[in-house]
Amino acid sequence: MLFSSTFLAIAAAAGARASPMELAKRQSTPSSTGTHNGYYYSWWTDGSSQVTYENLEGGSYSVSWGGGGGGNFVGGKGWNPGGPKEITYSGTYNPNGNSYLAIYGWTQNPLIEYYIIENFGSYNPSSAATYQKSFIASDDSEFDVYTSERVQQPSIEGTATFTQYWSVRKNLRTGGTVDTAEHFDFWQNECNMPLGNHNYMIVATEGYFSSGSAAINVETPP
Repeated sequence: MLFSSTFLAIAAAAGARASPMELAKRQSTPSSTGTHNGYYYSWWTDGSSQVTYENLEGGSYSVSWGGGGGGNFVGGKGWNPGGPKEITYSGTYNPNGNSYLAIYGWTQNPLIEYYIIENFGSYNPSSAATYQKSFIASDDSEFDVYTSERVQQPSIEGTATFTQYWSVRKNLRTGGTVDTAEHFDFWQNECNMPLGNHNYMIVATEGYFSSGSAAINVETPP
């Protein structure tokens, strides 16, 4: 979750017509987590995005967003707990504005939110992060590694202060295999970026005040 928003709920007068923004919120898929076709899924929205998320067969899901309003969302399918894994996925990703396609997850003790960025829209996360090092993965993919700090922001432990880890792919793509062990090892052994106990890990689509669509299939078994 990259961003947070503060919302003021205003009770409408009896019989008053809902505003277009209120209607957009009602049409959006509410936040949820669970298991679908053997995969763990996580879907989170801050409540102001006009966005539709759907779990499909196997490891597939779809998400479409935009058409008014804005806000932040992130969701997808994967595993709980996460950890070192070769993740193969495929699909389509068509963002218009600020959005990421990433291997996304959390650890606890320490509380870390991490992204292995495969593709993104108009905003590169390195723009607001601190560069650490670069490395070349075993498949010759190049990544730049960054960290950033989040102070009193939403997390899997509620509102908290935590660090974000980023591996940002230089040759952006939609589809392929990601070996998370390579990233975890590089973060910890080469960048002094410790990880804790793994919570969930998903192949995620995230958006912030943007529009677009994605249809992603996680091919690695649950």
